[in-house]
Amino acid sequence: MKILDNASQREHYDLVVVGSGAAGLTAAATAAHAGLNVLVAEKSSLLGGTSAVSGGMLWVVDNHYARESGIADSKTAGRAYVEAVARGRGRTELLDSAIEHGPDMLRFIADELNVEFLFLDNFPDYRQDLPGAITGGRTIEPQLFNYREALGELADYLRTDGRHPYTMQEYETWGAFTKFPWDEMNQRMADGIAAKGHALVAMLLAACRRLDVTFAVNARVTHLAGDADGITGITIEDGTRVSAGAVMLASGGFEWDHALADSLLASRLYAMCSPPSNTGDGLKMAQRVGAATKGTREAWWAPMSLTGGMRDGSPIGSLLRFERQGPGSIMINRHGQRFANEAQNYNDLARCLQSWDSPNNQTLNTPAHVVFDQSYLERYGILDHRAGQPTPDYLIAAPTLEELAEKIQVPSINLTTTVDRFNEMAVSGVDKDFCRGESEYDRYWGDSDCPWPNPSLGPLQYGPYYALEVVNGAFGTSGGVATDGNGQVIDVDGVPIRGLFAAGNVAESPCAAGYPGAGATLGPLMTMAFQAGRTIVTDSSDHLAMSVGSA
Repeated sequence: MKILDNASQREHYDLVVVGSGAAGLTAAATAAHAGLNVLVAEKSSLLGGTSAVSGGMLWVVDNHYARESGIADSKTAGRAYVEAVARGRGRTELLDSAIEHGPDMLRFIADELNVEFLFLDNFPDYRQDLPGAITGGRTIEPQLFNYREALGELADYLRTDGRHPYTMQEYETWGAFTKFPWDEMNQRMADGIAAKGHALVAMLLAACRRLDVTFAVNARVTHLAGDADGITGITIEDGTRVSAGAVMLASGGFEWDHALADSLLASRLYAMCSPPSNTGDGLKMAQRVGAATKGTREAWWAPMSLTGGMRDGSPIGSLLRFERQGPGSIMINRHGQRFANEAQNYNDLARCLQSWDSPNNQTLNTPAHVVFDQSYLERYGILDHRAGQPTPDYLIAAPTLEELAEKIQVPSINLTTTVDRFNEMAVSGVDKDFCRGESEYDRYWGDSDCPWPNPSLGPLQYGPYYALEVVNGAFGTSGGVATDGNGQVIDVDGVPIRGLFAAGNVAESPCAAGYPGAGATLGPLMTMAFQAGRTIVTDSSDHLAMSVGSA
């Protein structure tokens, strides 16, 4: 264990937070802002967790940015929408807390913690076809932030995804990476500018630093001190014991414990992009003291490709976004046919990769591939590959569709027929098969400068043709330790375990099996962490008052 930023280690803290993602840092800052002594213990050598490599967006219903911009929204509409997206499988207590207190959380971290945001007034909810959805106003993202100037020594311990610093707003404006101003991006990186989740975590770390929160890295917490009657501290892997008035579990999901993920998740994961330290430590510790678990079949699903990326020595997946949503590419299944609206949100699209063909005892759609042509590559590139460069190993290329079909082992007649039909629909601007390009969300991610009627649709025009394999992936698991509406962990009978709290991917999501919009991971989970922090502060004040009274 290493204590950072010249802080002194105590034997007792009012709050120990296990994990340093956005949820953990929100709870830590909330408690420290009220005067509590807080330790954040991070398992890995870097701070920030999954949040630091995420898009950093927050989805918050009826937030003050929307109200100030004159956008009409309501908690009633937001609640109805999430219930529809989650197919009624969530717990009312958690959803009510996330919806009700989300605006308070956002106002607190903006006004009191100086976390600065950009308001995305035109970013649509993911499911425009469901009641309560709106076309913009619930998603915000962090502003660019100079983390080197703000963090001092802590800057060396901040996790990054290694990508250039651009906001999601810029990404959506520019579209494909071929349109990015790369000289400006390189200068930002040299200047120490952070964006997306990197910036969110950096600003939360800066707030915690101002509030004298203590940080420790290489500090894997292995056990909770206490039992179902109450938690009194933690034990770290090196044998260090720390007593605490409360413990907050914010240690990430269990996606990197492959055996555990296989036994709990509804579908196997073939790619993850989170830190490999997410092996379910918090879930296991909570179970040892009798905590209930809920929602463990679910993850933040996403279609990914394995393109050679690494994180902490382990291979990670690349999220496919414009690569499948831009005009001129399609997705095909093992039969050489389209099987879904390629432009829909990643969570719902990934579920299509999980379908099972029971009569034939095999997957229905996988192996799946994104298929595109040379004209697409010339316009947009694909991930970090550009036209004229040697074809990378993760791409399969062939002069004709027939030859490509042979290489990816799909029926050539199916592939050519599929492309012919798609091309006709793309030129007309109407996808009669899967309605691609009909929703505000689909068109938002298209290319408004394309020469065809629909920004989400374009024909495949000429070879060579390319295929990129797509696998079922996830940003992280989204179920785990069960809590009440204040983030306090409950046992199997629904009774709160005194002194134990949880939020983030270690815990059950207020959105259950649903993914309502961009930032629906961080917004609700940070709200639960904020509620936990406020509850810990109240409990600490009550305990102090009782101690003074008894004296």
